[in-house]
Amino acid sequence: MSLLVIGTVAFDAIETPFGKTDKIIGGAATYIGLSASYYTKNINLVSVVGADFPLSAIEMMNKKGINTQGLEIKPDGKTFFWSGKYHIDMNTRDTLDTQLNVLMDFDPVVPESQKNCEFLMLGNLMPTIQRKVIEQIPVRPKLIVMDTMNFWMESMMDELLKTIAMVDVLTINDEEARLLTGEYSLVKAAQKILTMGPKYLIIKKGEHGALLFNNKQVFFAPALPLEDVFDPTGAGDTFAGGFIGYIVKSRDVSFDNMKRAIIYGSAMASFCVEKFGIENLLDLSDEQVENRVQDFIDLVQFDIALVN
Repeated sequence: MSLLVIGTVAFDAIETPFGKTDKIIGGAATYIGLSASYYTKNINLVSVVGADFPLSAIEMMNKKGINTQGLEIKPDGKTFFWSGKYHIDMNTRDTLDTQLNVLMDFDPVVPESQKNCEFLMLGNLMPTIQRKVIEQIPVRPKLIVMDTMNFWMESMMDELLKTIAMVDVLTINDEEARLLTGEYSLVKAAQKILTMGPKYLIIKKGEHGALLFNNKQVFFAPALPLEDVFDPTGAGDTFAGGFIGYIVKSRDVSFDNMKRAIIYGSAMASFCVEKFGIENLLDLSDEQVENRVQDFIDLVQFDIALVN
């Protein structure tokens, strides 16, 4: 039941209306791996960092069940860094600084012992890099999930479409779905995207929940109303990690089980936003996770009698 995760391991500096951080651990693969670790301990990570990345953070990932054999450490390089400032609505942000550093010439190498993965999660990266990883896997995994973003749609659309055609599940937000298709209606956008190759599409709507599409089947999961939202950075990656982690645990790639996985992913994302960075993903108990999932179930369950 092995899961292979590809994505960034990085430094972030974040400012929101509720506070700010200096340089902290971040990156798509970090959030995905930590979130998935609550459902499976057989996680392999492929990424790249510089010599400035702390050994203690790598040891932390190892303790959480994330195998970092595929984490390349460049002794003469610096780790990818992103800095951003969120507006009062917490849905919009300004990028203050982006330093690609070792990511500029990242050429992913999947260790031989990890090429037989059953599940593959492609975190947000250049689509050509994502495709390189797929091409290194000799036997197609049971499920390939891909995350991407508007930047690649605006700068590398042809390459992005080639990679999208190779995956089973695509996860993007509502703005990106519209950008990718030119359709304002998310239903029409989903119909177009499902002709590009993926069997399933997840459209993330932030505080407004998430949609899952498969042919004519649609499922909507609301977001949990929270008292405290300190930092939305990494929420989408945490969602993806919870989603694929639950799929790995259950070994069920049906639409009905993906609906459950959406809830588990949403539960993990709701923890993520309550504190800065990865802090709230480090020491959750099974009881906390189960109670949060139950909160989602309680939110949507109700009895109703149809009136003629």
